[in-house]
Amino acid sequence: MCFHRAGRHALIVLTLLSVQPLWSGGGSAWGQSALVPSAATGRRFLPPPSPPAAADGWEQLDPNTESEPGNSASGLTAAIGMSLQDVLTLAAENNPTLRQARLQVSAQTATALQAGLYPNPTLAYSGEQIGVDTAGDTDTAGEFQGMILSQRFVTAGKLGLSREKYLRRAHVSEHLAIAQQFRVCNDVRIHFYRTLAAGQIVAIRRELLETAEDAGVTARELYNLGQASRPDVRRSNISLQRARLAVLKSENQYRESFRQLTAIVGVDLSIEPLQGRLMPDQPAVGYDEAWGRILAQSPELLAARAKLAADRVTVQREQVEWVPDIVAGGGAGYNFEAKETTATAGITIELPVFDRNQGTIRQAQMDLRRQEQEIRRTELELQQRLADVYQRYLTSLQMVTEYERVIVPESRLAYQELLQSYKDNRVDWPSVLEAQHDYFDVRLTQIEQLQELRSQEVLVRGFLLHGGLMAAPGPTPVGHIDSVPKPR
Repeated sequence: MCFHRAGRHALIVLTLLSVQPLWSGGGSAWGQSALVPSAATGRRFLPPPSPPAAADGWEQLDPNTESEPGNSASGLTAAIGMSLQDVLTLAAENNPTLRQARLQVSAQTATALQAGLYPNPTLAYSGEQIGVDTAGDTDTAGEFQGMILSQRFVTAGKLGLSREKYLRRAHVSEHLAIAQQFRVCNDVRIHFYRTLAAGQIVAIRRELLETAEDAGVTARELYNLGQASRPDVRRSNISLQRARLAVLKSENQYRESFRQLTAIVGVDLSIEPLQGRLMPDQPAVGYDEAWGRILAQSPELLAARAKLAADRVTVQREQVEWVPDIVAGGGAGYNFEAKETTATAGITIELPVFDRNQGTIRQAQMDLRRQEQEIRRTELELQQRLADVYQRYLTSLQMVTEYERVIVPESRLAYQELLQSYKDNRVDWPSVLEAQHDYFDVRLTQIEQLQELRSQEVLVRGFLLHGGLMAAPGPTPVGHIDSVPKPR
């Protein structure tokens, strides 16, 4: 709560009337000697120091193009501008990491398609003993000229296992894409609430600036009445300039918050107020509820479990890699020596005497065992992250609750009562100003805690995921088996 300017100037007039006897009659030699020029002593009245000029020219560096942020009756709601849903919709359409995540899924399904394709047949031309000499003939066409067609027949279900492996990796990519969606949406929400809070802080800082301007007017009027010294006026000038700098700082922070939000969204937005509430509108989340939800539904855990299933298929695939494929070929041609058409046929098979894929099988088994530990590591990491985030969430929830229930109302009532006491001439004006500043500080702290609460609430409800501009990860960690010419 604060004065309107008319009310504050009325209190200044009240101050002037309360000290009017200093100016009247001859009862105060001090008043005459201090305020009336005297030829005998050579004293004269010095006007109060002038108020400092407002800082100017900074718009050239960073134009203040936003509308008035945070202007609302309650101080906890922005009345106009984009809503959270509007910003989330823009982010879903324009954030590049979401497109990357979708492309990862498409890439894995394309790899699965390629891995399951049957080998192409081979067509070869064969000519034997070309140019050989025969009786009565030299430089003949040779013994045999013809075409041979060969085909590799894949055994042991290798192609089906290869396709299944990459389809399971595509399933991993789907979970990772969902995790990326949570990262982007959580970051959008966090920066939205941060920008919303910054706008409300700007509004409070501007109220404090009005108070500092009126305090400067009061100090100069009291100086004219002999109730304040020149250092008092200079201190009010310092307070006024500090209030102006605080407004500039809060406006800079608002623009910074809005631009960070714009970066997450992925599209240029003009700086403007936002529409939303800082006060939570959902019931509080318990620790056991949050942890149980993470264990059951966390996209990171689901991706790790899906990767384990893919690694099991990888082991099966590598265990049949040593089974030899059969290459069969056949063709027809003309035998120039026998002067007749002949045929040819053949079968080729690799004998797995030395290389039975032992090393790759063992590597795949180690990858499987490593992935089993990766699931446990992910669970422990999530538990560690939740411990930190939840204590921040609970602390800010406790502070917001008590500020809303006790501290803000008590601070407002203390200010109102001191203001009434000042009107009744029972306290001095500095006591009112001190209570007013305390009330403003309480409101600023309340907004900061509300912003912290909403940020931590987003993480608790959003599986602890953030980093909306971090590149979408792939389904295969570094070191896993993929170094073959054809995916298998």
